Amino acid sequence: MKRIIMIMLVLLAAALCGAASAEEAPADALEMSRRMGNGINLGNTMEACNNGKLGGNTTDNPKFYETFWGQPVTTPEMLRAMKDCGFDTIRIPVAWMTNATHLDKGDFTISEAYMERVEEIVNYALDAGMIVIINDHWDGGWWGMFGSDTEATRNLAMEAYTGMWKQLAERFGKYGWQLVFESANEELGTGFDENSPLYCDDSLAHTMPESERYALANRINQVFVDTVRASGGNNADRFLLIAGYRTDISKTCDMRFEMPKDPAAGRLLVSVHYYSPWSYCGASTAKSATLWGKQADYEAMYADLGRLKRFTAAGYGVVIGEYGALPGSDGVMKKNAPAYHEAFLNCCDALDLGNCLWDCSGFFVRKQLIIVEEEMAAVYAGRNAASESGRDYAEIAAAGKAALDAMTAAAPESLVENALNADADSCVAWIMFSGGDWTMSYSVGDVYTPDSMTPGIVPTDAEITGAGTYTVALDFTGTETGYASNTAFSAIGISNGEQKYPGYCIFFTEVIINGEPVRLKGRNYTCSDDGKCTRSNLYNEWVDIKTARSGARVLVGDLTGISATILDRGLEAMQKIRTIEITFRYEPRK
Repeated sequence: MKRIIMIMLVLLAAALCGAASAEEAPADALEMSRRMGNGINLGNTMEACNNGKLGGNTTDNPKFYETFWGQPVTTPEMLRAMKDCGFDTIRIPVAWMTNATHLDKGDFTISEAYMERVEEIVNYALDAGMIVIINDHWDGGWWGMFGSDTEATRNLAMEAYTGMWKQLAERFGKYGWQLVFESANEELGTGFDENSPLYCDDSLAHTMPESERYALANRINQVFVDTVRASGGNNADRFLLIAGYRTDISKTCDMRFEMPKDPAAGRLLVSVHYYSPWSYCGASTAKSATLWGKQADYEAMYADLGRLKRFTAAGYGVVIGEYGALPGSDGVMKKNAPAYHEAFLNCCDALDLGNCLWDCSGFFVRKQLIIVEEEMAAVYAGRNAASESGRDYAEIAAAGKAALDAMTAAAPESLVENALNADADSCVAWIMFSGGDWTMSYSVGDVYTPDSMTPGIVPTDAEITGAGTYTVALDFTGTETGYASNTAFSAIGISNGEQKYPGYCIFFTEVIINGEPVRLKGRNYTCSDDGKCTRSNLYNEWVDIKTARSGARVLVGDLTGISATILDRGLEAMQKIRTIEITFRYEPRK
């Protein structure tokens, strides 16, 4: 009887969904992205898993997984409250393979119980008047199967991916245009190299050349479109969200990323994520977050998102599937977070972008059914699709750009008082630095931005006046932790060095950590990524040294023994860097 009642409820919900679908569908993907308004993620919920260690598909209670990462059971009231707070779209990340199949045994059949629970939540959202996105998320890292050295594993990955979307297309094919399928999450790219303990091991996965990753990402997206379209019915012209390369804006705007061919005209959107700068958005606590809110920060946000005109100009809709200045682990909102989000939404209006806030009860607290922080709640109130109904898009875009310009003009030029002169003619040396856990940061990038820093860091930067010996340093003892946990990236940068002192070289004479000199691995070299800033890497594992050699120079001799990772991360001193001081010579090549 319980089973019969469940089926009747599902059929009733589907009927209601069909009624909702009577609303005229958007004419194309650009109109669809506008109709989506501002969205939110149901984060850490249906994608919650334990890397397969729970044995996937062993329980008939999907709510066990739904609450596994600390979120409450999803309710209709939750979705209605999200809608009332100004969110018109909900993105539901799902772990299909890990939680609902036995892929580790070669079986990718999705369990009926899990399918029913996801469909139930989809219906909650549709009944609340929301547009819904479903995808396959990180999902225990099964995507690493695509990068396996074993052909059978690679073939199984594609077979499973195709089979998953066949099942989903069949199950949800009756739903109208308000339901959007998304091809993947952030895994199309480096996710192919992941060694999941359930699906892969060191003998089965390898590091692909990036060109191969791009080609595979493009192929997977094409398989996604072909599979959904072949299922017919409402899927023949359903709006489909194509995951970008790593969902990274820069990587997705690379011409190696290609949108798939689609027999349904004007029905594709592209998905990217935006957490920039990560040292602010992703910092584990508000106290460890870098500063944000100067004029250049607003300008950088607009420039970053403006790159997506590559897609909107071609008629593709764009959805920023995740974004946010995320609350820290202590739940405290970061300084200027409301302004960050308001600026972001203004950019989306100005640039014709849809969006979905990443949220795991950090902003919208699901147990209370409200956005607790009043300033943040005010940002989203009244910004829903209904408030823009009937307005011409050009008017909305102009208003968004005007609002952003006003915020930019009102922002300070700098957020710190002790910055050296950083105008177009200055030449300043500093240590670019990101801690090993990415929570400690100082002026990372080829532009000297001393207020892009974790509060409490005391820098010693140096004005370059010509050939000579200079010392730069960072003191972390005044930060929340009192130290940096190793380094994920570090380098010496000299702003405008390539123009003012062309051909000059940086030669490290001494590196002191916590008051003691350390021995370096290999030789440092001098280079430039942008033709303006002179750089010498201390630790940069992303450098292909064979490629770097073509643009490298050293003070004396040839390039034998040069390295981009001369700091030894295994040193005891590196585990807790309280201070780092670097002395270097800056001279023309001998």
